[in-house]
Amino acid sequence: MFFRGREPETSIWKRFRGAADGFTFGQEGDYYVAHLVANAERVVDISLALLEYMPPAVDVAIQDARTGGSWTGERLALPDVREQLARVKALLATHGGVEVAVYTSEDQLTINTVLELFIYSRTDHWLYILEGKGLEQRRLVRTRSWRLASHDYPAAPELSDAIQQLASTLELVPS
Repeated sequence: MFFRGREPETSIWKRFRGAADGFTFGQEGDYYVAHLVANAERVVDISLALLEYMPPAVDVAIQDARTGGSWTGERLALPDVREQLARVKALLATHGGVEVAVYTSEDQLTINTVLELFIYSRTDHWLYILEGKGLEQRRLVRTRSWRLASHDYPAAPELSDAIQQLASTLELVPS
């Protein structure tokens, strides 16, 4: 049985936030940089949600640290990219070891191999988007202490197969 009160529902962004969740935001040269750290599932979910703020055509670069494979694609339809990334999100969040960058000439969203999200932009609009999602800006975020070399990632054949399928479906070219 569910009881509804007068209080608004807590957003999912706040409900499952951990104490270490947060992002930094600053300017480095000509670019603004956001660095978001949260649990693995949340980073992948947030990055997929943030893709809706990208233009309809994007470029993609993917690198699998386990296999050494890398693929790129230009001017891909954003809905196709989001759909394919959503298909591998559970495997990506579980295993890591894959870097995914979705970018244009103005913005870049990158999930690195240890599942941290980096956003690079020519404007500061991502600050307001992240705050609008209920995320907290911090002076420092705790980065992953378990950074691994590519040969240290445990085998994840299902993730590697899924990434190769994703590359094939999006018609990415090996780089």
